[in-house]
Amino acid sequence: MKILHIITGLNVGGAENSLKNLLSSGVFNAMIISLTSNGNVGKDIELMGYKVIALNLTLFNIPFVFLRLCRIIKGYKPDIVHTWLYHADFLGGLAAKIIGVKSIVWSIRTTELKKGSYVTSGIRKLLALLSDMIPDKVVVVAEKSKKKHIDLGYKSSKMIVIPNGFEIAKFDVSLNKVAPFKKEIGLADDELVVGCVGRLSQVKGQDVFVKATKIVLKVFPRVRFLLIGRGLDYSNHEFIDVLKKHSNINNFILLGERSDIPTCLKSMDLFCLPSRSEGFPNSLGEAMLAGIPCVSTDAGDASTLGGKDVPIVKVGNHEDLANKLVKVLKKSQLEREKIGRRLRQRIIDEYSLDKMACQYQDLYSDLESGWS
Repeated sequence: MKILHIITGLNVGGAENSLKNLLSSGVFNAMIISLTSNGNVGKDIELMGYKVIALNLTLFNIPFVFLRLCRIIKGYKPDIVHTWLYHADFLGGLAAKIIGVKSIVWSIRTTELKKGSYVTSGIRKLLALLSDMIPDKVVVVAEKSKKKHIDLGYKSSKMIVIPNGFEIAKFDVSLNKVAPFKKEIGLADDELVVGCVGRLSQVKGQDVFVKATKIVLKVFPRVRFLLIGRGLDYSNHEFIDVLKKHSNINNFILLGERSDIPTCLKSMDLFCLPSRSEGFPNSLGEAMLAGIPCVSTDAGDASTLGGKDVPIVKVGNHEDLANKLVKVLKKSQLEREKIGRRLRQRIIDEYSLDKMACQYQDLYSDLESGWS
C-alpha cells in the first residue's frame, strides 16, 4: 500500500510533529509533499529515509502548484492520499479526487474555529461543504474538535478521533541530566518549580498564568516559574513588562525555545497548561509522560487526557488556576511523585506512539478492504 502525505508546511508544529512521529514507526510505504517549505521537520523526515517534496506555495503561484501537485499524484500512483491541515485538505484533497485516488483522508488539528485568517475561515467552511464528496475519512485529534466541526457542517459519519501518540523512550531522562540543567539555569535543589511550555500567544494563556503566579507567591514566596517556548525570553521587552506589572519578575526564568524539553520538564515539580484553546494538548501529555503533576484549563481534550489526576480549571480564571496550583504544591513530595507516576502510566497505556500508529494502520486497512 502506497501512501502520499500532503501537508501545508513542515516547520515545527503539532501537525508536523504528529506526521513525523507517525512516519517514525516505519510501517508505511510513503512519500511526503509540503505545499510550502521543507522546514526543520521536513529535514528530519528526510533523514528517516522518506522522500520529501516542497512546492513553495505562495498566493501568486497557486494554479502552478496545483497542476504540479496533480502531476506528482498521477506519477506516484498512491493508494491513499492523506492530507494534513485545512489548506492541504483543500488543495491536496481536490487534486487527489481529480486524479482518481482510491481513498482520501483529511486531518484536522484544531479545536478553536474562531482563530485564523479570513482565508482560513473561508477554506474551513468550504471544506465542510465538500466533506461529503471528497474525503473517505476525516481524522481529528480531539472529541471537542469533532463536535465543533460537525456543528460547522462536516459530515459526521466520516469523522473519527485518533489522539496524538507520544514517544515513550524520549522522556526517559536520567536524573544525572537534571541536576546540571538546574544548575545551568540558576535553580537551587530546594526550590519548588512550576513550569509552562508553549509559544507565547494569547491562545496559550501565559497572561492568565502570570496573574495566577502573583497569588501563588503569597503562599509560596520562593517558588520559581519556568517558562519555555518561542517569544518567552529576556529579549521580549513587552512580555518582561507584563511580568513586572502582574507578578514578581525575580521569580521567573525565561528559556525561550529549547530542544531539550524532556529535561526541562523533569526539572519541574508542577506543570501548568493555562491555554484558552487546544486541540489535543501535546505539552500536557509530555508533562504527564515525564512524570510531573499537572494542572490544566479545560482547553481541548485536556480533561480527557489528564483523567482524574489532573485538576481542571475554567479557561481564563486566574484565581481558580492559582488555587489549584497552590493545592498541588501543598502536597508532600511523596504525594506529588505518586501522582506523577500515575500520569506517566496513563500515557504509556493509552497514548503511546505505537498505539497511534496502530490506529492509523487500522484506518488504512479498513479503507483498503473497501477497494475490492
